[in-house]
Amino acid sequence: MTNPISDEIALRIGLAARALPDTPPARLIRVLADAVGLPPTAEKLGGLRVKDLKSAADGELGDIDADALKTALALLKGEGVDEPDPPPPLDAYSDGDMPGSIRVACASNGGEDLDGHFGSARRFLIYQVSADALRLIDARTPQDAGAEDKNAYRAGLIGDCQVLYVASIGGPAAAKVVKADIHPIKDAAGGSARERMVALQRILGDKPPPWLAKVMGQAPEERIRFEAQELGA
Repeated sequence: MTNPISDEIALRIGLAARALPDTPPARLIRVLADAVGLPPTAEKLGGLRVKDLKSAADGELGDIDADALKTALALLKGEGVDEPDPPPPLDAYSDGDMPGSIRVACASNGGEDLDGHFGSARRFLIYQVSADALRLIDARTPQDAGAEDKNAYRAGLIGDCQVLYVASIGGPAAAKVVKADIHPIKDAAGGSARERMVALQRILGDKPPPWLAKVMGQAPEERIRFEAQELGA
């Protein structure tokens, strides 16, 4: 009889499965059974590589984005499995409080950090940002374990935002975000989400790029050209 999977490893597998599109835990366990054998243990998972996940079980996960696989692999190895730091206190906000502002989502795994992969971030920090004001107005935790399309679910969760900052995002997920009229910005360096918002404030008050000027409601003739690196796009 196969030994049961420990609670700790079961938690890792569950979190890793959430990071992968269309991958319930049972599917990931089939892959792990081929890659490292059953039951998966901390020692076995510690030697696992991305290429092992891609090739196991006749390449069942071979078409999944590499960034998502890296995130899942880190979770399988126990990285970031602990409960995330609570979000910082929210600022008071009512619709209409900040004329000329935009709403921005930041993928975060804890605190006020910009460090999340779109498909596995534990929460989205929601900021209201204008040239002269900045407020953290919400912190949204995805509940997508049973979602048929996790990328679409997550895009819908932040559907009232105009901009999304992520540490990483795959092509199919980015397409879902763009389809929801949200502009994704990949910032692999990550760091403080608030510092990123302060930098965005400066751009809002100076020379916003055309797509951002449109979001802000400026007339076409008021928009100017910009370089992608201004926003880290």
